[in-house]
Amino acid sequence: MPLRNVISGKTATMEVRTMPSVLIVYYSRSGNTEKMAQLIGDAVKQEGVQVTIQRVEDTSLEDLTKHDGIIAGSPTYYGSMAWELKKLIDDSVKLHGRLDGKAGGAFTSAANIGGGNETTILDILNAWLIHGMVVQGDPQGDHYGRVSINAPDERVEKQCRRYGQRFAALVKKIAG
Repeated sequence: MPLRNVISGKTATMEVRTMPSVLIVYYSRSGNTEKMAQLIGDAVKQEGVQVTIQRVEDTSLEDLTKHDGIIAGSPTYYGSMAWELKKLIDDSVKLHGRLDGKAGGAFTSAANIGGGNETTILDILNAWLIHGMVVQGDPQGDHYGRVSINAPDERVEKQCRRYGQRFAALVKKIAG
């Protein structure tokens, strides 16, 4: 909205910029995926990006549209995400086109190495790509997204911090 300078009488436009924001939405039964969400969120916040961390059951479709980036996390069940997160993603078809250009990411926790961790992450990322979202891989560590076997250990904590930092940098570029 144009602003009028009272002294000079000239009109000037002022652009109001908001801080970029990230939504981390997750499902967690044992608490391991929730711990990962908190670790990633803390790292995003440390990079100067607003973060909302919430359980999938507390997340509406409209929540997905309010942020510059969305990271989704789920335990690995039979090589894919929990149905609670899958339902939100399936319902997001109603938003088709409205998530285009936002950053997207994924993480998972599982009971076993090779128990479907990467397929879980790729299922989430496939949905984000269909929405037109921007997905960034990582040449170090967990390439597709973060993975924890059981409770997050020191390696996972380090990887989650790195992921949060990289995701925040991507969101800042996108939100420009």
